[in-house]
Amino acid sequence: MTTTPTRPDGLRLAAGVLTGILALYIALVALGNITDFGTNQSYVRHVLSMDTTFKDDNLMWRAVTSTALEDTAYVLIIAWESAAALLLVRGTWLWARGRDEAARRWSTYGLLMLMLLFGGGFIAIGGEWFAMWQSKSWNGLEAATRIFLISGVALIVNQLPARQPRTETDAS
Repeated sequence: MTTTPTRPDGLRLAAGVLTGILALYIALVALGNITDFGTNQSYVRHVLSMDTTFKDDNLMWRAVTSTALEDTAYVLIIAWESAAALLLVRGTWLWARGRDEAARRWSTYGLLMLMLLFGGGFIAIGGEWFAMWQSKSWNGLEAATRIFLISGVALIVNQLPARQPRTETDAS
């Protein structure tokens, strides 16, 4: 007799809620960036141009001062956020429908996208390569770290193994 692994309802609920919260968050971020393009465009431009850092000659060669490249980076960030939001919305819907394996797969892709964006993009590249940590006015490391960690927790919950249901042979 074959059985399909199941997830306790509480674990499914936790995975779905965490995924849903992050889906809502990144969807609102993407929507805000699309409808109020200029606000975070300024943020990206300042970080990439390194104009509010300590202006250390040993680091300033890293600065990107082409507004076309800065704006391209910003549009790519918005596209990445939008794609992650869609994956996470799909994952949330699948958790709610009880389709655990598909939900886990879709949620994992979306959560990893958030971790890549906030961990790799904002913390590593923005924070270290472009020395964002030096800026008093354009430093997004705290917010990026917060989303990176919440995404990591959600990913762990999403990856918790399903339990094997008991079969008749287990009882004997």
